Amino acid sequence: MKNNNQLNIPQAREAMDKFKMQAASEVGVNLTNGYNGHLTSREAGSVGGQMVKKMIEAYEQGMQ
Repeated sequence: MKNNNQLNIPQAREAMDKFKMQAASEVGVNLTNGYNGHLTSREAGSVGGQMVKKMIEAYEQGMQ
């Protein structure tokens, strides 16, 4: 299955992967590099939700 997710800045891929792994660790989800088809929808959603939460926090910090 082809991944169609594209970053606006391709060089940011490594940083985003690191960010995703950090978010997964914070919510207790065991991610591996590459395909993670073993995850439940709940686990995958919690990782994405944690990432969004962190991005919002960073934006709010920048506004102060």
